[in-house]
Amino acid sequence: MTEKIVKTPEEWKKLLNPDQYEICIKHGTEPPFSGKYNNSKFDGAYKCVCCGEELFSSDTKFDSGSGWPSFWKPISEDKIEYISDTEHGMARTEVNCNKCGAHLGHVFDDGPKPTNSRYCINSISLQHEKDNNG
Repeated sequence: MTEKIVKTPEEWKKLLNPDQYEICIKHGTEPPFSGKYNNSKFDGAYKCVCCGEELFSSDTKFDSGSGWPSFWKPISEDKIEYISDTEHGMARTEVNCNKCGAHLGHVFDDGPKPTNSRYCINSISLQHEKDNNG
């Protein structure tokens, strides 16, 4: 069982820059093709920028052409929280970090085999383990 991190909005504002707060805590979305990890080919893990939890591996990253970093599966299913999202007139599945609740993006069923999943993730929600520019 994952131990949950719970912080107030004020605590998150002290830890995150305004863009990170807008995406991760307020459930925003960065513009397509604007994120630093969209075209990255880094090896290793992509972590939650809010709590450092390892979420996705470079081994499952692929170019979906969507404008956001895309992965065909998380490192482990228990790392991700799935929430039904019906805003904007469409049915989608929101994905959040299961440890801290940070909004990551959405998952769709049009990805590659073997999962057919496309985890479409905001770069700003991620921190590559070798990238210290957060």
